[in-house]
Amino acid sequence: MTLHPFPTHSHHHYSNLNFYFYSYISRFHLFPPVNHLCPTTPSHHHPLPHNKPRRGAHMASGPTTPRQQQQQQQQRKDKLLIIMGATGAGKSRLSLDLATRFPFFEIVNSDKMQLYAGLDITTNKLPIPDRLGVPHHLLGEFDPRHGDFTPGQFRAVAGQAISSITNRRKVPMLVGGSNSFIHALLVDRFEPGSNVFEPGFNASVSSELRYNCCFLWVDVSLAVLTEYLCKRVDEMLDSGMLDELAEFCDPDRQDEDESTTSQTALRKAIGVPEFTRYFKRYPPQGRGEEGDDRERRRAYEEAVRAIKDNTCQLAKRQIEKILRLKGGGWDLQRLDATDAFRAVVATTSSDEDDGKRWSEIWERQVVKPSVKIVKRFLME
Repeated sequence: MTLHPFPTHSHHHYSNLNFYFYSYISRFHLFPPVNHLCPTTPSHHHPLPHNKPRRGAHMASGPTTPRQQQQQQQQRKDKLLIIMGATGAGKSRLSLDLATRFPFFEIVNSDKMQLYAGLDITTNKLPIPDRLGVPHHLLGEFDPRHGDFTPGQFRAVAGQAISSITNRRKVPMLVGGSNSFIHALLVDRFEPGSNVFEPGFNASVSSELRYNCCFLWVDVSLAVLTEYLCKRVDEMLDSGMLDELAEFCDPDRQDEDESTTSQTALRKAIGVPEFTRYFKRYPPQGRGEEGDDRERRRAYEEAVRAIKDNTCQLAKRQIEKILRLKGGGWDLQRLDATDAFRAVVATTSSDEDDGKRWSEIWERQVVKPSVKIVKRFLME
């Protein structure tokens, strides 16, 4: 059995994680920093009694500097943890590693294709059993027949989800690879219709954000990630992706209305266009072109190769967008997961030692640094 170290649509199960932050969590819930976890409305801006300054303390401290004013303004914003990275870089894995160590986190999906209901394998939605009881929002909640989600729409619905989470004194964690959606949600001022990632876009990326953000960027060298993504496509096909696409592309299952509106949304997911061409020649019901098995096999391999190429191109574009955000002043904490992925790619069996090796590397080089960053962020 092939190891599935990072959540694809396999039936992979995680080992129990060490809840060694319970004492910290208890303090966090007993004395929650009001300005961090509650909605930023005037009624919630009064400090807790034990944090009241002594009378005259403000006189002794003198006037605040511009830097102190900026820090105070940042502290009044709701805290938001963001996990970024290219497709397949282990964002979902890290989100669960952190959410099980800090159980007050709730995950908000920011992957465009995973917003829509359907094609769970093709879009790599995390199966419910693999979510380990961690609440997930905006994951498969929208009807793709209603058309494409715009960045402006995502800003609205994700903003509502974040407010709902903070109202319940939980901490939202934004996870996904759609950087245009992440940008639209986070910038303080968003201009609908603008695209800072468009070639030739002259305006600089704004570093003024509407939340108090902590960014974790899971990065993998492109060469290693490319090899892993090709392997992952094969695993997705083994998990039932072809049958899922055959059902989705079956013209007998599409309503007349759906045949036009569904040309957007999920039909743009990688895997759908590539296999739509294949199914036109070789429908699952066997009503397509006559030909020998070699021709059919050649057409199938061509579709698979196109999926792999397009997935790798997507990863490259996503990395370029992340670098643009970092160049615009976003404080992205880079976590190099290359060694862990290199170990995964080298794995050829389900041998226990192979699984232990990549898991140890991932824990040491990705999870532990992330835990330190998150703990520091929460305690600020």
